[in-house]
Amino acid sequence: KTQVYIFNPISQSTTLEDLEKSKEPLLDYLANAGCLRPMRSLRDRDLLVHDIVMFQVIHRVQGPFQRFCEGLKTLGVLEKMRRHPDSFRPLFCYEPHMLTADQVDDLFNIHLSPEGSNRRAAEEMVVTFWRDYLQDAEEGPSKLQKILAFATGATAVPPIGFSPAPSIEFIHRGDGDFSSTPIFPLANTCVNCIRLPLHVSYQLFKEKFDFALGNTYGFGRV
Repeated sequence: KTQVYIFNPISQSTTLEDLEKSKEPLLDYLANAGCLRPMRSLRDRDLLVHDIVMFQVIHRVQGPFQRFCEGLKTLGVLEKMRRHPDSFRPLFCYEPHMLTADQVDDLFNIHLSPEGSNRRAAEEMVVTFWRDYLQDAEEGPSKLQKILAFATGATAVPPIGFSPAPSIEFIHRGDGDFSSTPIFPLANTCVNCIRLPLHVSYQLFKEKFDFALGNTYGFGRV
């Protein structure tokens, strides 16, 4: 935002008078950046923009970057990076990958009731529906993104992962404010949690989840 605020009035100036006016509120910044120069023609506008870009992109971060490199020299890490850049690239350069059903499933911690309970048996059935639903959604990768966004607000996994980790809970009749079992899944993107209703057939589970994905806008719950 700072760069846009600086660049736009200067780069869009069409006369020397406009250029001087756009410079005036930025004099302290330009002086500190070493970009202050007299404006004698519109060609100087382009030189000034070039100086600002060089400062913002290179000179401003050069000191921290050099210290970062010095730190990487510890135990010879920098040398190894230079010899094997392809091996280190995934650690430093994030590239989003196409989501798969297994990847989405692995993201979620499933909170089940104690073994042997009636609740546990119903929940385990819904877990199979959930995994079947993810497999069906894999046929169109954008649907997996919608499922992830429904739970977390994000259509891709962040480079450092989610915090807190996404989770699945189940809605039982009598829980909280529910006098009867809801038929649609609920999501709380603040804590990356989906709450699944306890349907007894996959077709009904799929139908209600599809409706939830298609009719949820922004944050909140269906």
